[in-house]
Formats: sequence, C-alpha cells, structure tokens
Amino acid sequence: MSMIAENYAQALYSLARDEEISEQVLTQIEILRDSFQQVPDYLRLLGSYNMDKNERCAIVDEAFRDKVHPYVLNFLKLLTQKGYARLFPDCVKAYRSAYNDDNGIVSVLAVTAVALTEEQTARLTEKLEQVTKKRVLLENKVDASCLGGVRLDYDGKRLDGTIINRLDAISGLLKNTVL
Repeated sequence: MSMIAENYAQALYSLARDEEISEQVLTQIEILRDSFQQVPDYLRLLGSYNMDKNERCAIVDEAFRDKVHPYVLNFLKLLTQKGYARLFPDCVKAYRSAYNDDNGIVSVLAVTAVALTEEQTARLTEKLEQVTKKRVLLENKVDASCLGGVRLDYDGKRLDGTIINRLDAISGLLKNTVL
C-alpha cells in the first residue's frame, strides 16, 4: 500500500471520526470500492489525462452528489483532481485498518479446503475473539490445495493448521533424516 493512500485515508478517517460518522463513511467507501471493482474502467476514466481535471471532477460530482456523504464525495473528487483515483482501493484498505484499530476489531482470513458452515464460522469467530480479546471480522476463502484444516491470517501473523502444511513439514523431516 502506498504512503499516499495511507495519508489520504488517515485524513479522511480523522475527519470522519471527529464528526462521529466513521462507520457511515466506511460503509459508503467499501460499497464504492466494490462497485469500482465491478467496473474497473470507471477509476481509469477518473485517472485519464485525456480529460481536464475539472471534467473528471464533474463526472464524480454528477454520479455521486446526494448519494454519498459530502466527505466521501469530496474525498473522491480530491483523489481525482490529484490524479490518485487509482489508489482508491488502497485508501479504503487503509481507512478500514484505522477504523479497526480504533474500534478493537481484527480482520481474520480463514483459508479452508471447503467453505465453513455458519456454525463453524460462529465457533471459530468466538474462539478467535477469546484469543485476540478483540471483535473479529472473519472472512472465509476456499482453497482446495490446502486439502483440509484451516490457515488463519491476521495482524501480520499466520497460523497454518492445513494438511498441506503438515505434509510439507513431514516431507522436510524425511529429507533431513539420515538412514
């Protein structure tokens, strides 16, 4: 993530937090990020040098005025004006990180061979909340190559209890064993 995205996101977060609308802003920018992922040409258009900055800002204004909070609208216009619209997804990630830090939330990615059931998700979330002493936002990603078990990624840590990881460990032991 770029320092530019970090700085812009932190500025938006500070403003939203001071106005007590940080959750509302987070929701809106995440929805926008998801929308932009579905139509990636939109961010490319906002970063295009074939149009004047004012024209690009007018496009943003026309598309989002009265649909998002003015802070979000002005944030998008600022990124567009400065030529940083392509950094919007990184800004959202940085904003989410600041929000999570302030609110005692940790995002956890659980990688499994098959999708977790609702019950498994609830139990794993509860256990992780006990361990981390934070509220957990659990995301499940399916990766059949792990064969079974679960790999957890959070706070820059990785706990790997997958079968493929265990098989790799056994393989390493066997390679280093002298017969």
